[in-house]
Amino acid sequence: MKNELLFCPLGGSGEIGMNMNLFAYGKPGEHKWIMVDIGVTFADDTLPGIDLIYADPGFVVDKKDSLLGIVLTHAHEDHIGAIAHLWPQLKCKIFATPFTALLIKEKFKEKHIDITKELIIVQLNGTINLNPFKIEYITLTHSILEPNGLRIETPSGVILHTGDWKVDPNPLIGGKINSKRLQEIGQEGVLAMICDSTNVFSHGKSGSELDVRKNMLNIMSSLKKRIIITSFASNVARMETAFYCAEKTGRQISLVGRSMHRIYKAAKQCGYLKNIIEPIDPREAKNISREKIVYLCTGSQGEPMGAMMRISSYTHPDVLIEKDDAVIFSSKIIPGNEKKLYKLHNQLVKDGIEVISEETEFVHVSGHPNREDLKDMYGWVKPKCVIPVHGEHRHMIEHINFAKEMKVPNPVQVENGDIVRLFPGVPKVFDKAPSGRLYLDGNISVEEDSLSIKDRKNLSANGYLEVTVLISSKGNTYKKPIISFRGIPVYETEEFIWGLEEEIEKLTKTFSLNSKKQEHNLIDALKIASRKYTKEITGKKPFTNINLVRI
Repeated sequence: MKNELLFCPLGGSGEIGMNMNLFAYGKPGEHKWIMVDIGVTFADDTLPGIDLIYADPGFVVDKKDSLLGIVLTHAHEDHIGAIAHLWPQLKCKIFATPFTALLIKEKFKEKHIDITKELIIVQLNGTINLNPFKIEYITLTHSILEPNGLRIETPSGVILHTGDWKVDPNPLIGGKINSKRLQEIGQEGVLAMICDSTNVFSHGKSGSELDVRKNMLNIMSSLKKRIIITSFASNVARMETAFYCAEKTGRQISLVGRSMHRIYKAAKQCGYLKNIIEPIDPREAKNISREKIVYLCTGSQGEPMGAMMRISSYTHPDVLIEKDDAVIFSSKIIPGNEKKLYKLHNQLVKDGIEVISEETEFVHVSGHPNREDLKDMYGWVKPKCVIPVHGEHRHMIEHINFAKEMKVPNPVQVENGDIVRLFPGVPKVFDKAPSGRLYLDGNISVEEDSLSIKDRKNLSANGYLEVTVLISSKGNTYKKPIISFRGIPVYETEEFIWGLEEEIEKLTKTFSLNSKKQEHNLIDALKIASRKYTKEITGKKPFTNINLVRI
C-alpha cells in the first residue's frame, strides 16, 4: 500500500474560533500525526455557566501514541486556549516561538503542571524535524506578536498552513511578512495551502498598524479631558501605539485589567516594547489631572467582567469616568457582540462621555487578509490545492469561489471532521472523523448534550421547585409537606403553597409505601403532579426535586 498524506480539521472549519487541525503521513493504519493549534471559542448567553468551548479531540486521543507533537502558530486564545485542558489526554511535545511559549507556560502553571520538559521553543523562522514532517516557521503579520505560517514538508509534497495572517507593510512591532521566503516556497512547489478565510468578503487591503497610529495621534491630540482606550490586550502593536500617543500628547499611561498587565509583561520579557514610557499604577493615576492621563484597558467587547464594563458602571475601584471624558474602542465589533457593545456605548453616551469606535473613526485594522492580501498570497505561493479554514461556512464557500477565480486547480471545501487525502491522487474529502465540541463546565469537560447543561438551561428558563414529604413508619404522610421554590413567578405565595399541599396529600394517600419500588413510583407521580399544578397556576414547568423522608 502507498503512503498517503492527510489533512483533517477537528475545529475552526465552519466557525471562527477553536482551531484544531491534524496532518497525517504514512501507510493506512500506520500514520504519523501532528496537530496544528488547539484553541477555544467563547460561549454566549445560551449556555449558562459555560465560558469556554473547544473541539473534541477524541479522534486523535485514540492515536496519541502516533502523535508527534502539537505545533502552535501564534498565541491567540482561539489557537492555544485549550492546551492546558486537553494536553493531559495527549501528553506529547509542544512547539512554539518564544512569546507564545511564555503565555503557554503561564496556562500550565495555573493548572499546576510543569510543562518545561515538553515545551520546545522554536526561534523565529526556525525549523523542527518531526520525521516524516519537516516544519519551517515563516514570519507573517497579524494582530499579535510572532504570528507564523508553517511550511510542512513531507516525502509526498509540501503543505503551507498559513495560520492567521494579513499583509501589513508597517506592522510596527516584529518583522514584516516574509514575502521573499513565501515566493521561494511557491517556486519550490506547494501541493496544498490551508488558508485563513475570515475577511474573504472584505475588498481591498486590510490596512496597516502605522496608519492606525497616525490617526490615533490626531484624535488624541484634539481630546482635552481623560482618555480611556480599550483594545485586545494581545495586540501589542496597538498597545505600543497607546504608549506612543500618550507620550506625544504629554500624558501618562496606566494599564487596567489582568490580561493587559500579563501581555505587557510577556512582551517586555521577550524583548519587545523597548522604547516606551513607564506605565503608572491605576491607584497613582487617580492623582493626575484628567487631561494628563490615558488608561489602556481590557473589555473592548463589552465583557461583563472586563475593565471597561466596570468603569462604565462606576464599579471599578481605581478608574473614575466623568462627563466630557472620551472612550476610544480600538477594536473590531465582533459579530455576536453587537448587543452588549451597543448597550455599553449607549450607557457612556447617556452619561455625556464621547465614544469613538471603528464606526466613526479609523481606530482599528483587522489582523486577517482582505481579498487583495489573499491575491498577494496566492501570487507568491501558487498552490495546486487550496483548503479554506478559519471561517463560517459562508466564508469558506466564498473562499472556494475566490480560489477558482485565482485559477487554483483543486480547491477543496471542508468542515470539521472531514478527512482530505492530499496525496496520492487529486485532493478530495474521502472519509469522516468523529468531531464535536466539549464545554468547560467549572473545571470539567462535558459534552454538548450533558445533563448539567440541560438542567441549568431548564432552571434558567423555568425555575426550581423542591418538595419534601415526611412519611411515618406506617407509611402515612406526617404533617404537611415542606415546599420551597426559586425563580417561579408566584404572587400569592401562601395560596400557591396551600394548593400544592392539597395536590400532594391527595396523591400520597393513594400509595401504600411498603416497598422501595412504590417509593420511586410516588416520587415520579409527585414530580408530574407538582409540575402540572405549577404550570396551571404560573405557566411554568419548573425543574422539580422530590424528597421522601421516613421518620
